[in-house]
Order: sequence, then structure tokens, then C-alpha cells
Amino acid sequence: MIVIFLFSVIIHEVSHGVAANMLGDPTAKYAGRITLNPIKHLDLWGSIIIPAFLVISGSPILFGWAKPVPYNPYNLKNQRWGPAIVALAGPLSNLILAFVFGISLRFFPQIYSFSFIVWINILLAVFNLVPIPPLDGSKILFAVLPSRFDNIKINLERYGLFVLIFFLFFLFQYLLPIVFWLFKLIVGKGMV
Repeated sequence: MIVIFLFSVIIHEVSHGVAANMLGDPTAKYAGRITLNPIKHLDLWGSIIIPAFLVISGSPILFGWAKPVPYNPYNLKNQRWGPAIVALAGPLSNLILAFVFGISLRFFPQIYSFSFIVWINILLAVFNLVPIPPLDGSKILFAVLPSRFDNIKINLERYGLFVLIFFLFFLFQYLLPIVFWLFKLIVGKGMV
């Protein structure tokens, strides 16, 4: 489970770097981060210690992260939409993985690990689309908000971590119906 989770997160992060590179910013490429080599993406706390602790403690949730892929938004060809496109690349990669393994699961239902791959990638995509900094959804939100909302953007950036922690403890469960619905839509049946 941890391996599937880590590679899903790594593919998510690599997708940010690939999108940034395609849009004119080679920062991730020069940093050697457009690679599926997990060593380049592992974060001691987010990729190893916290997920291992959650698994060992029997936690019903698995949470973690990889090192964010660096990019410089000022190098992007499209200054308005570039950051949103780079942000969207991560969740989109997770949805593509979920779709590929979900369709495969329809033909090979006996391969139970495909079910977990679909589930974790849908969860990663939906969670990362929540518009709270530092999640990808905030970059998309900031791109569509008119400049008259700059104070909201600044305050969200400043207090985003606290808002995210509040969200995780009190509102996260409201994402699960969306995840279950997408799972059923892709796989053709609910979780086993």
C-alpha cells in the first residue's frame, strides 16, 4: 500500500515538473526532479516517517507527501494561467492513473491492488483540488479570481496551513462521497 501511495504521489509531483517545463520553466528539469526515481522525491517526514507511523499504528487513514517539485512561475510563458496549468497537472495525472487502472479492473477484477491504485489516485486528485494553500486547487482558484480579490489570496496564502489543518480534522469526510462516486463511475462498481 505504501509503495502504491508513494509512486502515485511521485507521479503527481513529476507531472507538475513536466507541465512547468513544457510551459517554459526548466527549474525542475535542472534540479533532476523530472524522474520517477523515488530517491529524488522522498521527504523524510512526509514520505517515510508519517506514512510508516500511520500504517504501524493501524490508522484508518494514510497521509503523506513527497518533496514538492520546484518551479519558478515567473519563467512560465503564460503568467496568468501557467501556475494553474502546472497545478492542475498533478491531480490530472492521478485521475489518468485512476482511469487506466479502473478500466483494467473491469477486465481483471481479480487483481485487487488495482482497486487500491484507483482509490488512492482519486483521493489524491480530489484532495489536491481543494482550494486551500498549499494544495493545487488554490493555484487554480487564484488564477480565476479577479485582481480585486488579491487580499483574499494574500490571507489564504498566509493562513492556508491553519485552514488546511482545520479542513483535515473537521471537513475531510465531506470529500469521501465525491471519491466514492468517482470510483464507482470509473470502475463500474463500489469499493469492495
